[in-house]
Amino acid sequence: MPTATPVAPATSVPDPVRPASPEVTVTDPALVKRAVKAAALGNAMEWFDFGVYSYIAVTLGKVFFPSGNPTAQLLSTFGAFAAAFLVRPLGGMVFGPLGDRIGRQKVLALTMIMMAAGTFAIGLIPSYASIGVGAPILLLAARLVQGFSTGGEYAGASTFIAEYAPDKKRGFFGSWLEFGTLAGYIGGAGLVTLMTALLSTDDLLSWGWRIPFLIAGPMGIIGLYLRMRLEETPAFTAELDKAEADRPKVPLREMITGQWRALLLCVGLVLVFNVTDYMLLSYMPSYLTSELKYDETHGLLVVLGVMALMMIVQPFAGALTDRIGRRPVIAAGCAGFLALSVPALLLIRQGSLVAIALGMGALGLLLVCFTAAMPAALPALFPTRVRYGSLSIGFNISVSLFGGTTPLVVTALIGATGNMMMPAYYMMAAAVIGGVAVWFMSESAGRPLPGSAPAVEPAPARD
Repeated sequence: MPTATPVAPATSVPDPVRPASPEVTVTDPALVKRAVKAAALGNAMEWFDFGVYSYIAVTLGKVFFPSGNPTAQLLSTFGAFAAAFLVRPLGGMVFGPLGDRIGRQKVLALTMIMMAAGTFAIGLIPSYASIGVGAPILLLAARLVQGFSTGGEYAGASTFIAEYAPDKKRGFFGSWLEFGTLAGYIGGAGLVTLMTALLSTDDLLSWGWRIPFLIAGPMGIIGLYLRMRLEETPAFTAELDKAEADRPKVPLREMITGQWRALLLCVGLVLVFNVTDYMLLSYMPSYLTSELKYDETHGLLVVLGVMALMMIVQPFAGALTDRIGRRPVIAAGCAGFLALSVPALLLIRQGSLVAIALGMGALGLLLVCFTAAMPAALPALFPTRVRYGSLSIGFNISVSLFGGTTPLVVTALIGATGNMMMPAYYMMAAAVIGGVAVWFMSESAGRPLPGSAPAVEPAPARD
């Protein structure tokens, strides 16, 4: 494969905690850009499919869970949303080890097919008024397919980019993965906003809600094409070359017990990352509408603006993690959420467009500290031979227990206590746990991935 070239050992002083490698991987800039583009675009399509559910949650509650109580409807809808996260660890336990055995590229193509199929199926489900209790059961089944496929997506895509990128630019290239995620979110939110603005309530309830889910079919075909054109990563190829035959199977137990410290750090980092992410990008539109009685279209427009701001800042923040390190950037995000969650939510509760935009914008900029750093920091926790599997397990356990359940738990807490400040308190608690994980994690910026040779950019051509 033309992705890696052995050269003489680097002349710099070896990292004291890592043995010097006999080889150096010289990255191919064209292949790196193509890999990043395909992974990010594929991730955008995945998260358009998965995220659009939360943007149209209020409407789905009326279609699939008829009730005279809007809070009960929203709880039921977010219950199906959370159910998809409960099977994510199962997907991670299947796709992660498979990615370490047969390759990252093949598994990423498979997850794309499953996600598109599950999302497309939602658009075909009859309403509760048509088939009764069968409707929410079918919705739950489709969501479980989505959740299972997503169990192998983020860990695989972040691993793919991390293993292609040069050591000194891994943060910058990794940040484009979350750029793709935000693009997918914006696509989903933008489409829902357009529909709610152009369609009457009756049209939206009868057929309009199906549109974003049916789009998943052609989008999945495009994403599959992009991923099938990718080559395997240099790190995985080098790992295969160590064995004379196919990649030996790594026991699932080794991926867990053999990496217990890294897994604990992964769970803590992903907890703060995903609680704040799902709170801001998935739950807040419904919070504005159902709890604060804010106009649904205006609420989505505010979220769109916040995500656009995050996209602009994202690559610069990723490059910053390469310069000053992942730990300081993640720590700044944790400190910011601990100090500013309450003031930001108080601004949002003021109700005016300016106050909501300021509160949401502040939380969005803090969230960038995680979206820019995590795609590079998380894969660096694990060695190459178990990276996809261990990261999939740790990431999805944390997302399932804490991230994906955020809308459901916060809605239930507000319903039980009547305290509208619960979203702020929940983010603050997550920030404390994330801060503990940052304290114990090692800095990975500018260093080779564990178990892989140093990856450098080619020397500039001389005249």
